[in-house]
Amino acid sequence: MGVDFTQALHVALRNHFPSFLRKTFNDLNPGHGLVSGWHLWAIAHQLERVRRGECRRLIINLPPRSLKSTAVSVAWPAYLLGHDPTTRIICASYSRELAYKLSNDFRSVVGADWYRAVFPSTRISGFKDSQDEVEFGARGFRLATSVGGTLTGRGGDIVIIDDPLKPSDALSEAQRGGVNQWFANTLLSRLDDKRRGAIIIVMQRVHMDDLTGFVLGQGADWTVLSLPAIATHNEQIPLLGGGMHHRREGDVLSPEREPLDILKDIRRQLGSDLFTAQYQQAPIPPGGAMIKRAWVQRWSELPPLPERW
Repeated sequence: MGVDFTQALHVALRNHFPSFLRKTFNDLNPGHGLVSGWHLWAIAHQLERVRRGECRRLIINLPPRSLKSTAVSVAWPAYLLGHDPTTRIICASYSRELAYKLSNDFRSVVGADWYRAVFPSTRISGFKDSQDEVEFGARGFRLATSVGGTLTGRGGDIVIIDDPLKPSDALSEAQRGGVNQWFANTLLSRLDDKRRGAIIIVMQRVHMDDLTGFVLGQGADWTVLSLPAIATHNEQIPLLGGGMHHRREGDVLSPEREPLDILKDIRRQLGSDLFTAQYQQAPIPPGGAMIKRAWVQRWSELPPLPERW
């Protein structure tokens, strides 16, 4: 008996998130084939841990244009709701425009014929299908908002914060503080079940005190997947399916898209500080972390010692 290709494809899309992500990307970007990479399997591994309830706090730090938003804010909510249409998801980004863009991409996926064939039990409700919110017949939803926006009366099972601070605002203490306080004072209270609800932060690093730096400084238990464009040390990174990627110091994250010579050009254009933050996920204090000559004081003789030494 021959293999039914369509049925086999549907099984793959339903049970294998990297395959679902590839289909999502190809539909949203016709004519642009997905350049896959092991880092997508690393992201998929961590997202699957969240789906199974093994991880409740996840940070994903990757360079720009690494497909992190399409994977985490578009494809994964669609995949999650396909498996459980009662799931309530809140997605927040630094601007309403970006939040709407990701929401419309999500709507395109869940409204496609192939999605309905893969997940026949997940249907969009006739009551809410807009840029702000897509609700499903089983009362699950994906709600889009901007960082700092009001969420009065709204709660969810999973909160995804995608690029909460744009790079041009990174040097503003007021902007950084506003994002961090919104997270602490508004966002944390939006989980319906504080014991089982999950929060995912996906972003490029832009400052030592950005949202990643802020939450890690609070001492909470976060799982961190941080993948610099150029590896700074040897490490083993778990992948979906139980595999492991052995990354060596100096390895480039995506040699097909951004080989080392391209990354060097980007570093020259951005400057060392911005490149270290956004591409290496290792922001440093403004002006660098080295000792400044102005900090060093000299005396011709020792200054007087305090009375109590």
